[in-house]
Amino acid sequence: MTPSPEAPADRFPVTVQAQYIKDFSFESPNAPQIFAPTQAAPEIQMNVNLQTRGLGPNNYEVVLILKLEAKLEGKTAFIAEMVYGGVFVLPQIPEEQLKLFLLVEAPRILFPFARSALTNVIRDGGFPYMMIQPVDFMALYVANKNNVGTMSAAGAA
Repeated sequence: MTPSPEAPADRFPVTVQAQYIKDFSFESPNAPQIFAPTQAAPEIQMNVNLQTRGLGPNNYEVVLILKLEAKLEGKTAFIAEMVYGGVFVLPQIPEEQLKLFLLVEAPRILFPFARSALTNVIRDGGFPYMMIQPVDFMALYVANKNNVGTMSAAGAA
């Protein structure tokens, strides 16, 4: 691939063919009691998983699996789970660049859309708006470098 004068050598054309919700679940098993006034702060746990697969020549699916669970005074306030995917069309690139794109750049593209859908449903479920912090997909990539095709992380939202 010969870089154009406008594009740096490390850039290549990418097409996002589609973005979609594959699966979504929201539950608030302790409603309406969970909405009683309290001074306690909720405990929020977020898990992030990532899967990739080839769909054909130069076509790849990248799937973010996000799970947020909030507890208040030991009781589950809500559980929100989303599987959010995207199909990317890439030119022929070296294997290491392909892995970096699929496991770092593609999730960076998808995450804001998945986060927006997730926070809207949580808000529509009766809970205050929450700011879900961005995920450092490069750090996940480095931590999970030997698990090609799947990455995961857990932490507080």
